[in-house]
This record gives sequence, C-alpha cells and structure tokens, in this order.
Amino acid sequence: MLTNTASDRVARVRRLARASARRQFGQLLVEGPQACREAALEGLVVDLYATADAAAHPEVAAAALDRGGYFHEASPEYVRAISPDSQGMAAVARDPWAGWGLAEALAAPHGPAADGQTTSGAAPAIPPGPAADGRAVALVAVFEQIQDPGNAGAAIRSADAAGADLVVFTDQSVDPAAPKVVRASAGSYFHLPVVRAGTAGQLIPALKAAGLRVLAADRGGSVPLSRAGLDQPTAWLFGNEARGLSAATLAASDLTVRIEIYGRAESLNLAMAATLCLYASAAARRAGRAS
Repeated sequence: MLTNTASDRVARVRRLARASARRQFGQLLVEGPQACREAALEGLVVDLYATADAAAHPEVAAAALDRGGYFHEASPEYVRAISPDSQGMAAVARDPWAGWGLAEALAAPHGPAADGQTTSGAAPAIPPGPAADGRAVALVAVFEQIQDPGNAGAAIRSADAAGADLVVFTDQSVDPAAPKVVRASAGSYFHLPVVRAGTAGQLIPALKAAGLRVLAADRGGSVPLSRAGLDQPTAWLFGNEARGLSAATLAASDLTVRIEIYGRAESLNLAMAATLCLYASAAARRAGRAS
C-alpha cells in the first residue's frame, strides 16, 4: 500500500493539475470514481490510485488492469495528497484529445478512435472525408470564453448525452482538460472530442465549410427555439456566463435563437441552456430520420 504523501510519485501526479504539465506529457489528472471508470473503460488509464474504501468499485480497477494500466492501493491520506477532490480514487490518464484542433475533431468525431482503439495522445492524421467512419458531423457545441469549471464539465456531459459529435471551447476559456472540468463532466470528456481552438470568428467559417448551420443561443435571439428549424446539421454557439456571446459572433452566425422563458427567471444557467438547445437539435434530427 502506498502511504508516503511526500513521495516523488505524488509530486509527479499533482503537477498534472497544471495546464503546462498536461500539455507537456499529454496526460490528465482524473478525480473521482465515475470519471476514473470512464477513463479506464476507454483504455486511457496509466496509473489508478484508490483507497480500500474505494474498492467498492472493483470494476474500475479491473478495467484499468485489463487495458494495460496499473492499480495502486493507497492510504486515504495518499490519495488526498494527490487530489483533495478525489473521493478516494484518482488516476493518471492519457488525454485522448491532446494535440487536437478543430480540423482533427471534425475529421474524427466519434470517440477516441473510429476502430474502437484508444489514441496515443498524439495528434492523429486527418482521414479523408468528413469523419473517420464516413458519417458527417451533425451536432457541435461551441462555447465562447466559458470560465466556470463546473459549468464547462456539465456542458460537456450534456453534449455527450444529447449525442453531439464535438465540443469546442474558444481561446480564453477554461481548459477543458483541467481536473475540475473532467470531474464535472462525469467522464463524458472521454466520450467525444473536446478541444480548445481559436476564436469564434476563426471557428465559424470552418464550421460552415463543414456543412453545419451555425446557430447562436442568445436571450435576444430573433427566433424562439421551438421555431428554429433544427433538422439540419448544426453547430450551436454559447456565450460567456456573464457576458453572453460577442456582437461579432452573433453577427457571424446564421441565426440567433432564444429560449422561451415562461416564468419570471431572468435567464437560464449556461449549461442548462446548452442542454435544452442540444436536445432540441437531437430530437429534431431523430424525428426527421423517422419520418
């Protein structure tokens, strides 16, 4: 059992809380049983650390070991030294999206690799066509300068649940690979490409060139969500928690869309607004295929 909280190993793991170390090594610090489970199931765990109490999740250790990772039983103090937010379990995992930009994500949107194998953390070669499996990207969520890690993680989780192909954070957003974001995503970070790439002004032309209709969610939008016509491949733009989308971003979108407020609330939380918009798109697309 690992007990020395002052060890070099603890120091090496803890440095992954810093963005510079994550970029240098292409690895993440993953906190909590749920996020660790998803990383392990994707074959991304390098080292898993868990207390005896966390042995209530034996499937996580089994998944890590089955896919080439290492399991280390550790004292509660040791795991807390790695991360005070670990809930008895933490891991070092390969970042499946390390080195990816928008072009790579648009080319391979359906998980760490189209053949079911995990990535090595290096930027992939872009395969021909709109996606590695031949399916075009149909639903993308773009967040302009999102700042709160909890909001960011919840937004990734909602995008995953709605069946989105890709999540993009613009420059000056929180790092989506930060431990708090990955934990708040409940492991959804490992399910679909999540990248930080450029400004909205740089991204919008590329999204349109990929055949996506670009919709901006804004409380002053010209069209209500219920009448937005969401049966086409769509990229949704969501703004900063306090400021919303910039005027330039709103102007560059194909359409501004507002979510109807039926009660007295001034607005919706960013992650909740994203959930409603993405699910509306997902439902419209599925209804169109069924008809």
